[in-house]
Formats: sequence, structure tokens, C-alpha cells
Amino acid sequence: MDANQQSRANPFGMDEECRNCPALCETRTQVVHGYGDVDADFLFVGERPTATADEVGVPFAASDVDDQSASDRDDEAGTTLRRLLERLGLCDATSPADAPVLENVYLTNLTRCRDPDRRPTDEEIVNCDPYLNAEIRMINPEILVPVGERALRELGVEYTTTLAEDLALPADHAERIRGRGFELVPMIDPREQSDAQTQRWLEEFVDLMASDYRQTKGQRDR
Repeated sequence: MDANQQSRANPFGMDEECRNCPALCETRTQVVHGYGDVDADFLFVGERPTATADEVGVPFAASDVDDQSASDRDDEAGTTLRRLLERLGLCDATSPADAPVLENVYLTNLTRCRDPDRRPTDEEIVNCDPYLNAEIRMINPEILVPVGERALRELGVEYTTTLAEDLALPADHAERIRGRGFELVPMIDPREQSDAQTQRWLEEFVDLMASDYRQTKGQRDR
């Protein structure tokens, strides 16, 4: 599972024919593993692939169509996240949606396959844990960004000492939560953010990027 940074899609060569979740195998277009910079300081984790991600194989990928139906609201989150990354200088705004050029960022999800009609079950998330844990271990990020309530709950339980009942959105949106060797900066699902919440998260992240967040890089005990 050595990284091949010549390809930002699935750079760790994870199983593209995974059959761990029989129900999702029937509904997915493809397995959507992580995408991005394998030396990233910032690792974003969503709940499941968007509809467009299921088509193109890039987490958080979204259609350029602005007037999407309610059934495509997952893609609105992808569009908004990409715009946030562009504003932070972490994504090349001229790069295509199906091959974004990311710098210092890695994108992934709790689950790698999509059912268009439902959220993933707890069992399906557990089935994908080895993929996510491997990505986090090999990338060794400084900052984990749980995108949405489900990602915050799963990452918070696994990677912080904070009690699960003390982790919740919107209360923890844009807050810095101490993890085991790194910090979590949770984000409300972008499609549900108000303009004020988006601005708050951006301002917090800009401050974080300007701080000495790398002080523990390479020194943590996994």
C-alpha cells in the first residue's frame, strides 16, 4: 500500500473491488477511496460519497449545476467544500471537478460506496474502518476535519479523549478539539451552513494555518 503520488486518486492502492458490504455493492457505481496529497496536514472526512463522487471517483466531487434537486443535495456540499478549499488556497480553482489539484489536503469518507436512497449503516461504517484508519495513519495529518455530525461522532470517539456526548454540531463547528497528537476542527455539513457559519469556519481555519500547528509533526505516537 505504498503511495504513488503520480495519481492523487486512491494513492495508497486500496481495493477498488471491495465486497465487504453486499448491499452497497449493488448500488454503487464504483468504490470511492481517498484522494489528494499524501503528505497533507489537513484531512477532511465526510460520511459517504456524493452522487457525483460515485460517478467520477473523487470524494466530495460535485456537479457544476447550480439548480440541483433535493435528491442531489449531497453534491451541493461538495461544491461548497471545494469553494472553501479554493478560498483557502488549497485547491486550484482552474482544475476540473473530476481531477482537482489539491495541495496539503486529503479528502476521504467514512464509507467508500454509495446507496442513493439511504445513509450508511453503523455496520457499513465499521466495515470501512480499516481503510480510513490506514489513510490517517499513513498520511499522519496535523488537522482532521470531520464534515457533518456523523463524521464528528465517529472520529471523535476514535481519535480524541473527549466523551462522545460532549461532541456535537453546531456547538463544535469551527472549534479546535484536542486529539491524540493532532486537532479536530469540525465543520457543519456545508449544505446546512449559514453564511455566518461559513465565514466563522474560514476565519478559524485561516488563523489555524497561520499558527504553529506543525509543532508535533512526526513526533506523535500512534
